Amino acid sequence: MWCAECESIDEYFYSTTYFWLFLPTSEAINKVTKMAEYAKYPLESVEHRCLRVQVEQSQTGNFLNQLNGCLDGPEFGGTKVTTSAQPSQLNIEEISRMTTAEVLTRRYQAQWLAEAMNKHTYESWFQPIVRAGSGVADPSIFAHESLFRIFDAHDSLIPPGFAFSLAEQSNLLFALDLTARRSAVEYFSRAKLKGKVFINFNPSSIYDPAYCLRAAASAINELGLKPADVVFEIVETHRANDMNHLKGILSFYRSSGFGVALDDIGSGWSGLNLLEQLRPDYLKIDMELISGIDENAYKQNII
Repeated sequence: MWCAECESIDEYFYSTTYFWLFLPTSEAINKVTKMAEYAKYPLESVEHRCLRVQVEQSQTGNFLNQLNGCLDGPEFGGTKVTTSAQPSQLNIEEISRMTTAEVLTRRYQAQWLAEAMNKHTYESWFQPIVRAGSGVADPSIFAHESLFRIFDAHDSLIPPGFAFSLAEQSNLLFALDLTARRSAVEYFSRAKLKGKVFINFNPSSIYDPAYCLRAAASAINELGLKPADVVFEIVETHRANDMNHLKGILSFYRSSGFGVALDDIGSGWSGLNLLEQLRPDYLKIDMELISGIDENAYKQNII
């Protein structure tokens, strides 16, 4: 077990799904009512500005597209929704899954992603990080960087950037980032590779460092890896709005004996102030800054 909350993926869609729509205006209610009547979706007005729409599984995608199409952007953005498998009054669990219409639409589009995580149709690849002073013919490997790869239901490799972007839009980032971290250590341990392993993580995917990371640290130890052999590489640092939260994550990692790396230094958003605030053990310098450095004295001076 790594983190019970992050590993849990809420279910929203059933063979028959009842959509409970909480709409921002009376005009939005009128629009959705007309759409549902035209499309012949069974509909009931439940409470003030709340509609319950019954949709069969084969119609779910069409319904979400029609909902998006009949509402203006602000109306769609302001619509809250949850779902149930029965038409009875919502229970606490169903209320706790309340989200926006936009996120729910993305969650429907991301069903393959949730299924891939549940069925473990993913793996980790590793590329070596070599010591600069070693020869090309016989490079000295310092570490391996983990590269997460996930496959859809047709066994097609999905670009990682697309998968993580969709996960963020559909509130699956916590689950996917955890899956990628777990995959990295499991495959690294299984492959019995030498040296350190660098594992990407997004600080936005950690709720509470002490709670979310304690179980992860324990699981890593159970796999036979030493904390000193694991380096967590921070990505998307420019989007971390709470610097104290990020520092708390790094503090926990360090106190547990793990290394910390900062990704893409020099890519524009990541400045020297971050180095002073975060003080990573390792830096990954952006390729744009490294490219052609052997012929560029100015870049050499910067590095």
